[in-house]
Amino acid sequence: MNLNFEKMNGLIPAIVQDNNTNKILMLGFMNEEAVTETCKTGKVTFYSRSKNRLWMKGETSGNTLQVVSIKADCDDDTLLIKVIPAGPVCHKGDDTCFGEKNIEDVMFLKYLQDFIERRHQEMPEGSYTTSLFAKGVNRMAQKVGEEAVETVIEATNGTEEGFIYEASDMLYHLIVLLTSKGLRIEDLARELKKRHKE
Repeated sequence: MNLNFEKMNGLIPAIVQDNNTNKILMLGFMNEEAVTETCKTGKVTFYSRSKNRLWMKGETSGNTLQVVSIKADCDDDTLLIKVIPAGPVCHKGDDTCFGEKNIEDVMFLKYLQDFIERRHQEMPEGSYTTSLFAKGVNRMAQKVGEEAVETVIEATNGTEEGFIYEASDMLYHLIVLLTSKGLRIEDLARELKKRHKE
């Protein structure tokens, strides 16, 4: 990155966003040294304007921000830092510095597929997901079908809790199958969006 620190006397704003929920968590400021330290440690470090020094987020509370990615904007004078927070971000104890709850459960599906993709790449022994990949696409597709039947049975003759459980199994196995085909759940979202008529 070739960042422009001159517009704000050596500082640039850094927008911090939760990688899993997409919620904006806070805004801080960085100088060149803070950017370097953040890249080196993988933990977000700001320049504190009140303390006139570098300040790693969570250095006293333990609520650090683990860096997932850092991108500069089109003018190279603002950063977007995607993170995994280790706890509440605001010094007042709130999830975000804007008083919002950092909850977006549907975004867990993206996290889950990221996790499944790592399993596909690393293939660790003893993992159920690894065993599915090892058995091949036919077995993965069969599992989706089996879980779909169990979901239908629970929907028509079971409990709400059982229905949610079986539907979750079906969705998990579908994500495994998508991953094996080099596809993502976002591909399904795009297809559904394309079909949607207001």
